[in-house]
Amino acid sequence: QVQLVESGGGLVQAGGSLRLSCAASGRTFSMYVMGWFRQAPGKEREFVAAIRRSDGNINYADSVAGRFTISRDNAKNTAYLQMNSLKPEDTAIYYCGMNLGNLMRSGYDYWGQGTQVIVSL
Repeated sequence: QVQLVESGGGLVQAGGSLRLSCAASGRTFSMYVMGWFRQAPGKEREFVAAIRRSDGNINYADSVAGRFTISRDNAKNTAYLQMNSLKPEDTAIYYCGMNLGNLMRSGYDYWGQGTQVIVSL
């Protein structure tokens, strides 16, 4: 069984930065796609970023491209999301996901419990 545990959320002023972490256990972490999604109040969960180990491909949502950076440390079984130039509209619960297949924006098999990010004016 896979377990994903996010950390690093919090309250930050607009323009600030946060780094989210996602620690994975239970399966061969390095073989899969790791992604970040977010869900704001009253909205559906949306894709943020993903990284695929097999070919190094990285994908970002247009709303975060140039501000967020996804990375992974296979030795530590951990994925990261560095968030810079944060905006109030980035406020959401951020979820880490693992996809055992090859897709990057859908078809995720496992999810973490989420970590809250609040960006104030």
